[in-house]
Amino acid sequence: MTTPYPFTAVVGMDDLRLALLLNAVSPAVGGVLVRGEKGTAKSTAVRALSALLPELSVVAGCRFSCDPAAPDPQCPDGPHGNEPAVHRPSRMVELPVGASEDRLVGALDIERALAEGVKAFEPGLLADAHRGVLYVDEVNLLHDHLVDLLLDAAAMGASYVEREGVSVRHAARFLLVGTMNPEEGELRPQLLDRFGLTVEVAASREPDLRVEVVRRRLAYDDDTEAFAARWADEEGALRERIVAARALLPRVVLGDGALRRIAATCAAFEVDGMRADIVMARTATALAAWAGREEVTPDDVRQAALLALPHRRRRNPFDAPGLDEDKLDSTLDEFDDDTPGPEPEGPGPEGNDPDGDGGDDGPDGPGGGPGPDGPGSGGAPAPEEPEAGQDPASDGSPDSPEPAGNGVPRQGSAPAERPATGAGEPFRARVLTVPGLGEGAAGRRSRARTEHGRTTGSRRPRGALTKLHLAATVQAAAPHQRARGRVGRGLLVRRDDLRQATREGREGNLVLFVVDASGSMAARQRMGAVKGAVLSLLLDAYQRRDKVGLITFRGRDAALALPPTSSVDAAAARLESLPTGGRTPLAAGLLKAHDVLRVERLRDPARRALLVVVTDGRATAAGGGAAVAQAARAASLHAAEGIASVVVDCESGPVRLGLARSLATSLGGTAVTLDELRADSIAGLVKDVRDEQHARTARHTTTNELRRVA
Repeated sequence: MTTPYPFTAVVGMDDLRLALLLNAVSPAVGGVLVRGEKGTAKSTAVRALSALLPELSVVAGCRFSCDPAAPDPQCPDGPHGNEPAVHRPSRMVELPVGASEDRLVGALDIERALAEGVKAFEPGLLADAHRGVLYVDEVNLLHDHLVDLLLDAAAMGASYVEREGVSVRHAARFLLVGTMNPEEGELRPQLLDRFGLTVEVAASREPDLRVEVVRRRLAYDDDTEAFAARWADEEGALRERIVAARALLPRVVLGDGALRRIAATCAAFEVDGMRADIVMARTATALAAWAGREEVTPDDVRQAALLALPHRRRRNPFDAPGLDEDKLDSTLDEFDDDTPGPEPEGPGPEGNDPDGDGGDDGPDGPGGGPGPDGPGSGGAPAPEEPEAGQDPASDGSPDSPEPAGNGVPRQGSAPAERPATGAGEPFRARVLTVPGLGEGAAGRRSRARTEHGRTTGSRRPRGALTKLHLAATVQAAAPHQRARGRVGRGLLVRRDDLRQATREGREGNLVLFVVDASGSMAARQRMGAVKGAVLSLLLDAYQRRDKVGLITFRGRDAALALPPTSSVDAAAARLESLPTGGRTPLAAGLLKAHDVLRVERLRDPARRALLVVVTDGRATAAGGGAAVAQAARAASLHAAEGIASVVVDCESGPVRLGLARSLATSLGGTAVTLDELRADSIAGLVKDVRDEQHARTARHTTTNELRRVA
């Protein structure tokens, strides 16, 4: 076994080390989520914690780590009586992102169950992690069905396995530690709330610290054992301090004053539910025990808030994490006691002791730094209206190239760049799907063959059998019973008879946005509504576990503003700062999208794409009707490859040319207006009914044709 990097040798990252140590002192805190850029030693610090955890006393021979002092009465290996107790190190179990459900919760030996009639159960990672640490690297990339299982186990403290009439239940109480890079996407709110604490980490910009990091890492790689021996004394002292803090923890007093501060802080930051209050109370108590005190102080409450609240105040994936420390301090100051202690002089919030700490002298680690609420947009100047008599195909910008008498744009004039327009209020968007049946990563958008969902058929297993189709297995084995000499003696099932259940669920797609940022969009004061619509679709993509990309086109060319990623908040930030102005190179935007999708198909062939083009269709880059013809030819490339597409028609006003709907026809997709994009709009409802009627008519016509042929 490889010697882990010593915990005490980690340079900097005080908040991360403190959060991990608090969970080692009090596992009831609920785990840690470590957020940070790649290469910041997140995984190294978490793995180093395992060597500091105290040993466990377990029932000898129990695969589920039952405590001899209080064994689980429903343990599958029980009931436990007078078995001897053994001591072993605490486990840190790592859950790979690509793990299967059977690997996580355990699996039944289907072959033994059918051939021998025994219910043999092989425990999974949840059983291994009981009374230890379950570590998930890149937890934000974990598949949804595994997230659901983790949520159930974390909420109930037990894992339930139901397979073909066999029920197994075992205890699964573990410390959940996850690391993630926010650039790859955010976590579902339900799982995010299960982490007790969160820490933001970043590489130091101090040259001396960076030099020390490199020096220690090189020394560790050159001679692991010697490096670990150099830090053995520090590791031993830290381990003893953890044991002492655990022993002190039951004696720590959490007074009414501290409780009122905790409740007031959670209320001030409008966190949902009561879990934040409970986690803050446990964290403040662990902080006091770690400091060797038997009383929780205001500094403990402040530090607990900085660790427990940043990830709970986010209302949607576009909110920036973090806390406003000025607001935190003012909230704590309102509950400043004159004589802090287990019996405060008065619980009223009007105390005004000039010598009170007010939280100002607490630790100022970087873990809960203030986070902006997002860039404001109320002061952005409104785009100008077009002048009377202006060509509706022009961009309305005085600095844009103007067409000469022959329809060719005048050369040498650079497109004017308008300030970014703020996004309108997001809304609940209609569900846009990719037709057909895919086989991509699990998600919530389009139909796909998945490991989870409703059973639609059976097939021979490819590799290990995971989901047995019992009826199909019996049907495959039945014709061979006479040859196997089993007539009247029961069913004999062999490996060749086993059938895997095929299931249909939902997949996540690549949603590539191609947004028109030309002057024609801004001049008619539509860009705010357009950005609000795209923001709504981004929020929908976040909820459906899609990857997203953003292409913009304006002036003479198109640009990839955001390569395909799982981080929809990054796409929202790029959208917010999107400038407008210039002509409309629609063909260039479609060609850029074609190149991006070609590359993404090579990277991930199973993930299907959905192209969302947001434009009014007024192509003007080439002048006259040539630009429209170029856009139609570029659209035909997508149609030829069968790429699912939707055109969001942004055209408005009494005179409409219908160019966006013509573009949708060239793409082989559909067109929706901004109003129809809303899930609860009357126009969208009418369109849904109309589409369903057309589909029903098409099915009826096809059926009649088949009958006529027959």
